[in-house]
Amino acid sequence: MKKPSDNPADPFKKALAEATKTLADEPELSVSFTVDPSGVTKDAMRLPQVTRRLTRDEVLLARGTADAYAMKLRYHNEATHAKYAPASGMAREIYEAMETARCEAMGARDMPGTAGNIDAKIESDAMRAGFDQLTAAADAPLATAAGYLTRHLATGRDMPPAAANVMNLWRDFIEGQTGDHLDDLGDKLGDQTAFARFARQIIEDLGYGDQLGDDPDSEDDQAEDDAEPDEDQTEDDQQNEQSQDDEEAEADPERSQDEQMDQSEAQVTLDDMAEDEMSDEAQMPEADAPLEPPAPPPASEADPDYLVYSNEHDEEIMAEDLAEPAELERLRAYLDQQLEPLKGAVSRLANKLQRRLQAQQNRSWLFDLEEGILDAGRLARVVANPTTPLSFKMEKDTEFRDTVVTLLLDNSGSMRGRPISIAAICADVLARTLERCQVKVEVLGFTTRAWKGGLAREKWLADGRPQQPGRLNDLRHIIYKKADAPMRRTRDNLGLMMKEGLLKENIDGEALEWAHRRIVARPEQRKILMVISDGAPVDDSTLSVNPANYLEKHLRDVIAMVEKRKQVELLAIGIGHDVTRYYDRAVTITDVEQLAGAMTEQLASLFDSDPRARARLLGIKKVS
Repeated sequence: MKKPSDNPADPFKKALAEATKTLADEPELSVSFTVDPSGVTKDAMRLPQVTRRLTRDEVLLARGTADAYAMKLRYHNEATHAKYAPASGMAREIYEAMETARCEAMGARDMPGTAGNIDAKIESDAMRAGFDQLTAAADAPLATAAGYLTRHLATGRDMPPAAANVMNLWRDFIEGQTGDHLDDLGDKLGDQTAFARFARQIIEDLGYGDQLGDDPDSEDDQAEDDAEPDEDQTEDDQQNEQSQDDEEAEADPERSQDEQMDQSEAQVTLDDMAEDEMSDEAQMPEADAPLEPPAPPPASEADPDYLVYSNEHDEEIMAEDLAEPAELERLRAYLDQQLEPLKGAVSRLANKLQRRLQAQQNRSWLFDLEEGILDAGRLARVVANPTTPLSFKMEKDTEFRDTVVTLLLDNSGSMRGRPISIAAICADVLARTLERCQVKVEVLGFTTRAWKGGLAREKWLADGRPQQPGRLNDLRHIIYKKADAPMRRTRDNLGLMMKEGLLKENIDGEALEWAHRRIVARPEQRKILMVISDGAPVDDSTLSVNPANYLEKHLRDVIAMVEKRKQVELLAIGIGHDVTRYYDRAVTITDVEQLAGAMTEQLASLFDSDPRARARLLGIKKVS
């Protein structure tokens, strides 16, 4: 009988793992399910986690991801791929996207059941990247569009709506540039070499021929032609030189002997000169050895082994520098309009937070004042002696003037839509609420400048793809509001989160370390850092060439450093994903509607003087 504790998703996972091994034709393939980013190598595959609920979206995404990776293992030859691959740039991205589309199209042709599953994965990835909201080709990735069009033409299937939007934005351009070349697509699917040459032709048609490098086929032909003549010629030359030397020696033996003596004398002279130089060096006074240049500082204080391939294009930028004032005002109006129904509830929670903070302030009274509130406790002495002057008192409030709070918001593409809208409005209301309680607030955001690596990845490709390069993307750290800036002056900045194309990928560890450095430099005695994120750090460019847990490990190291130093009180809120596995003080919400309440309760708990009440609010089972 089935045990009550069994996970109902386990049979599905086992069946999917076995089916994936069969599809990939890799019986020894290791298949795992994890919340970490999906990925595949020759002997291991990571698939999206499937929870006990076995929702339709989870099942479709897991099956689609498994089928897509299985087709890549079955139909892809890495040596052939590497031979024809461009070195870097847009040409490389188009080449990779077209090869992925070829493998998926081969699967759809030979195993039609995989086509629908892979469609579900494509739609999930496209929605996560916000492709459904794009309206201009300039905002859409050309390489992705080329891959979608390749798959569409090869299979005859309609692309999912979000993916079709990107494909259609570039379709006229691609078909106009390539002419009749795309008509030959179906004939080349089964031959990876022929398809690689076809992809290079398409890349050249699109105007990126300068990034292709030398033609691999012409290099192979030239190498074959040159190899044998060079070898024969070398042997003939050596034989001719040897015979010529022998003839000269036989013709003039005395000359040969003189040459040998001259060579011996020359060698003796050189040896003597070397000894003299060594003697002179021995007599010279010793000088201080030149100082070695100091080693560059590590990329991370938390983990000296964490590497950053290039930080030349990283940026720390004010929100107002990413958009014109008129655009910020328009985006802020759009944000307010989107969340008008929620503002009342958030404001009520903010007022509740303010009352709790004010109620917990340490209060004292100043007595025997000449003005203020009449001190009724001292009226008896006035009655006993009317000449005694009236006594007044005044309440003295000790507010939270020595506290600063930093709100660090995840600005990744997966936060697009309602999550980022609610995070922005909650940050706005909480900042104004805490300001009324004399608590300074800083609002920060983090994302990347580009999808899939940007300029850092291009530099890595140009350098020949060194192994284990470390972080391989360009960071964008955004300052929406500085701690000393009043909220009324920076209110429009939060509307920037609604800007199309802003939200990309997230590297949480470096963002947390950046926010920690900023708040530690503040003069306030009490420092609170709240992180709002929707899951693990994800950067496809970095994770594709480093260990799968590279960014996650760094995040854990940074959190450990922050909590060990105890200069900052750290807490986190996870939206839809469990962040309690990273942060000791954290809550996870399943619905973005709960974000406002979670933020206010978390902050209020930190100001609660009762440690047991604080523990209850933070979900901590044990209070030390």
